[in-house]
Amino acid sequence: MSDTGLRANAERNRDRILAAARRLFATEGLGVSMASVAREAGVGKATLSRRFATRDELVNAVFADRMDAYTSAVTEALADPDPWHGFTGYITAVCAMQAADRGFADVLTMTFPAAKALEERRAESYNGFLELISRAKGTGHLSDDFTSEDLVILLMANAGVVNATGDAAPDAWRRLAALMLRSYAAPGAPLPRCPTLPRPRLCTAPWSASPV
Repeated sequence: MSDTGLRANAERNRDRILAAARRLFATEGLGVSMASVAREAGVGKATLSRRFATRDELVNAVFADRMDAYTSAVTEALADPDPWHGFTGYITAVCAMQAADRGFADVLTMTFPAAKALEERRAESYNGFLELISRAKGTGHLSDDFTSEDLVILLMANAGVVNATGDAAPDAWRRLAALMLRSYAAPGAPLPRCPTLPRPRLCTAPWSASPV
């Protein structure tokens, strides 16, 4: 096979690996083994290792575009002329990203020191979020005791809701986000609508009440 053919074959393998990893991470989270990714991609473990020597490298490649969207979300929030609206919109957008992809839910609550590009984007987003917090507090609508660590707690809680409810109640995260935003609000702030939960008889999630 010519050098051009070898390069094309290597690129196809890389694309297959990334596609397989996206599918598995999205549905099962980051706990999926590298061997499972190789099987899903239809390549050998040696081929996977040549393309991505470590899990961090694979995570970095898979979630690069999602981290770009994460960074864009805070940029858009900072551009909102109403900082409180920008703040609530950002919180909702990030929680929605988690709900759409279990793997990304894990990425947002973990660190990957070897995935330098991903961590740089995370740091950029964090600095933007600090500015967003300051602006929202300046409106008098965000409680003075809100801190950036509260977002970490929310993301951890939201990841738990997403993992626990799955397809049984895929929108349950919306109620959590709304309730938390209400808890962050200062007296007199415009409050987000709080969605209702699915009817118990339609929901098989472990937290749901038993049908009457």
